[in-house]
Amino acid sequence: MKAIIFGVFTAGIVLGIYLATAETKIVPDAHAAKASPKLSPVKALSKRDVYYPGSEDLAPDEMRVVACGTGMPNARPKQAAACFLVELGNGDKFIFDIGTGSSERLSAMKIPYDYLDKVFIGHLHADHFGDLDALWVGGVLANRQRPLRVWGPSGHEKRYGTKHAVEHMKEMFAWDYASRQGNVNTVGFQIEVEEFDYTLVNNVIYQENGVTIKTIPAIHALDGPVSLILEWNGLKFAFSSDTYPNKWWMEHTANADIAIHECFITPSDLVNKQKFPVADALNVGTQVHTSPAQFGKVMSEITPRLAVAYHFFNDHDTLPGVMEQVRQTYDGPVAFAVDYMVFNITKDDIRVRMAVHDEDIWPQPSITEKLPADPKDKVGFTDFIYGGRVNYPEVVKKVYDDTNKEFGTNVAPPQ
Repeated sequence: MKAIIFGVFTAGIVLGIYLATAETKIVPDAHAAKASPKLSPVKALSKRDVYYPGSEDLAPDEMRVVACGTGMPNARPKQAAACFLVELGNGDKFIFDIGTGSSERLSAMKIPYDYLDKVFIGHLHADHFGDLDALWVGGVLANRQRPLRVWGPSGHEKRYGTKHAVEHMKEMFAWDYASRQGNVNTVGFQIEVEEFDYTLVNNVIYQENGVTIKTIPAIHALDGPVSLILEWNGLKFAFSSDTYPNKWWMEHTANADIAIHECFITPSDLVNKQKFPVADALNVGTQVHTSPAQFGKVMSEITPRLAVAYHFFNDHDTLPGVMEQVRQTYDGPVAFAVDYMVFNITKDDIRVRMAVHDEDIWPQPSITEKLPADPKDKVGFTDFIYGGRVNYPEVVKKVYDDTNKEFGTNVAPPQ
């Protein structure tokens, strides 16, 4: 018997419905397996019902998946747009989609930017790669001394591909880049883009350190989208990005350990909450995206160890309708994702908890020494702008003197 262990959820909102199968034992929380747990008044719990980032080792055979964006195209405080972080027991970390608002969730995981250097994009909607710029520039400022590596699909025309998108993102940030030259080391501004053919099936795009990542075509909005599959140590992670139900997903994600698939808000909620015309709500909710009932049907056919529904606003008044429609077509284990939901996966069990995040988080210190900037790279001001400075040399000198005294240095103010 294998177990899926579910931790304590916050805010009194039900985040998932879970039903036992013949092969699955459901344990309501991390301590229920023992009738009389012995708890010390001075020692930490051996297993916590919530995840505190940076406080738990990953076992060599363990995978941790963190939901860093689970919402809809319009990001909101409760839910950023699509993003899932995958951490492996071998030390590797991968980002799948990086939608609007998700970079702050990644920051909350207390991971140095040195390790957040591999991004896999399912398609080029803003809610799936809109925070790539924030991760890119944030990594530079946090001393990431290696290129940001980005994998993404081609398009049916060159201008619709990932290379084109990233090249023009860099052009959009020309002022940002120039303003930092000579002030910070800019080695981290390099981006390596691996664009692959979106039409290839079960296409290996990454194979390093025992990890294989493959793509399959997806059907969403326009030619180009893909879904992604990560395989490592006998575990399989499948991520749909956005897609209409399709034959490639059915064939290649069967029996995944964790299958994360879009499950859009119900057409009724699109009408009632966003004032969609009924025809538009039905089109968006069942043709452009996968509806809850369609999601359930997909999962009933691929039978993952755990299904994860995302891409809807998970609220007290929307979740019941989504769950009801999923349950019309699927009765297996499922989690209805919200930001900061955490999945710990081994061959023996799956734990589902919420992360506790620090609102006052700072970027984690880099694992490498900070490289100096090259003053010769500085672009600087025109004489017109520089001539507008109002200097307070005595004030600035005191700041320098106090700081030098604090750290035992002798940095001179500029002349």
